[in-house]
Amino acid sequence: MTSHMRITWTVAGSGWADCTLEDRQVKVELTASYITNAPEELLTAVGRLVAGETEARALFEAEPTAYRWIFYREGEDIWIRVLELRDGSDHDNRGTEIWSSQLGIDQLARTVIRCFDEVAQTYGESGYRGKWGEHFPRTELEALRRLWHAPTAAKTHSRTSPRQSNGGPTPDSSGALQPGR
Repeated sequence: MTSHMRITWTVAGSGWADCTLEDRQVKVELTASYITNAPEELLTAVGRLVAGETEARALFEAEPTAYRWIFYREGEDIWIRVLELRDGSDHDNRGTEIWSSQLGIDQLARTVIRCFDEVAQTYGESGYRGKWGEHFPRTELEALRRLWHAPTAAKTHSRTSPRQSNGGPTPDSSGALQPGR
């Protein structure tokens, strides 16, 4: 599994941002326009994965090019594909894969949170709005942070299932903890 991933979001001008995505093998540059809610879509997609969904997507429109992030989750593992498309409405099979990776859900959440924390620190929320043209995605960032820190059933299910009990308390069908067997 990839042990390193970094995402950098740089507001390049009024309504334009550059997103650098890199791991130990590959570095790609994506462009995003404010005509879509690219930062909100990325944060929401990762939040959905943290909450336990098995597939999520995000789209960055770059006028006329588009970049589609496709995430698949199995247990604690996430597979990510980024496709470059001529148009955001194109089917996946019309795109060219420009980046792919596999990593853990915690690493993905931490990476995306760190990216937008750095954006807030670099520009400030009002400076971000002045450069990007839209509000900083504070609501989506904090929702992801809360989900990541919450001990949800989806996050803990794959660590210890009832069939693999470690002898400690396990939840019954109502969710109440029962003594281990």
